[in-house]
Amino acid sequence: MSTKKMLRSSEIELKDKLVTVNRVTKVTKGGRTFSFSAIVVVGNEKGIVGHGLGKAKEVAEAIAKAIDDAKKNLVEVPVYNGTIPHEQLGKYGGARVFVKPASGGTGVIAGGAMRAVLESVGVKDVLAKSKGSSNPHNVVKATIDALMQLRDPKEVAELRGISVNKVFHG
Repeated sequence: MSTKKMLRSSEIELKDKLVTVNRVTKVTKGGRTFSFSAIVVVGNEKGIVGHGLGKAKEVAEAIAKAIDDAKKNLVEVPVYNGTIPHEQLGKYGGARVFVKPASGGTGVIAGGAMRAVLESVGVKDVLAKSKGSSNPHNVVKATIDALMQLRDPKEVAELRGISVNKVFHG
């Protein structure tokens, strides 16, 4: 995991996307007890994203808890011209994800859990592939891991002492 600064959710307007809701059954001598777990991704569609997990007896309550949890886990991601600056691999548990920049008009080519993260962060054109585990918990975390490893083209240009255009078309 990269060491990017965590952000406060109070000054940012965030939109939430529900990734999955799981029904969990506990069997006791009195019958079955149902509870729900929800995974939610929040983002401002301008480079800030976070994910959260909520568990409760009701679906709506689980989603509300997940949104609160997601607002505590915000990270900033470099988005450049509606896409990501470079290719990147991300890992978490058994999930492996690959994200690659795409030319304008391509759209978000990604599956369920990855799509929610990429749309919440504000990426408009990207190619993405999930390899390994398809568990939504781990796919979301692997996608955020890949996005956190991305380097901002302006920072790279400053480090190398060249213009931003030369970073891409060097």
